[in-house]
Amino acid sequence: MRVRLSICLWIVAAAALPGACGDAMEGGPGGALPYASELVSFDPGEGAGHGQEDLPDVVFGPPKNTQEGGATSNVLSLGAGGSIVLGFGDRSITDGPADDFIVFENAFYTEFEDDGVWEELGRVSVSRDGETWHRFECSTEPVEPDDGPYRWPGCAGWTPTKAYDAGSTTTLDPAVTGGNSFDLSDLGLDRINYVRITDLTESTDLESKAGFDLDAVGIVHGGR
Repeated sequence: MRVRLSICLWIVAAAALPGACGDAMEGGPGGALPYASELVSFDPGEGAGHGQEDLPDVVFGPPKNTQEGGATSNVLSLGAGGSIVLGFGDRSITDGPADDFIVFENAFYTEFEDDGVWEELGRVSVSRDGETWHRFECSTEPVEPDDGPYRWPGCAGWTPTKAYDAGSTTTLDPAVTGGNSFDLSDLGLDRINYVRITDLTESTDLESKAGFDLDAVGIVHGGR
């Protein structure tokens, strides 16, 4: 049976963390930077565990993996089918020109994979009020380009983070930062306050990929 852990239960177990059951936790590193600063809920799937001891800071602020296609251990593993909901304090993500927010995972380029990239896919949903959700459609079947690594349009977890000054960059550009970016206009939305990521792993066998490893979620277009 999959073990599920709500953020409410996690707060009670941790005891030392501020906030009451049902309240989002804020703070975290990079409070002035355009990244997630609230952990609303975490529902781990089978095989989750890595990074939970560093919650919530591990998913707050800018990405820790800025090694130009490398990898980092400073991530939260969602486990097979696990999900997480993040917020942005008093900020919203708004619809602007092109893409509006970025999901950073621990993807990296490798010559050992047939598709050229170590991907761990996640489905992305967004909400204005935390109750009604709108989902970006994605498929676990890759698109093979004429050259370069495979792609999974609409999914998160397959584009490595690029090398950029994540600690001081206040205006994000997916072409500079890497990660997988999303456009609210694809869903007919003009503003959202919450992002949910759900792992799409189909197996927890040690020979398979272990699940979506969340690094960060950044705002490209937003306001207060």
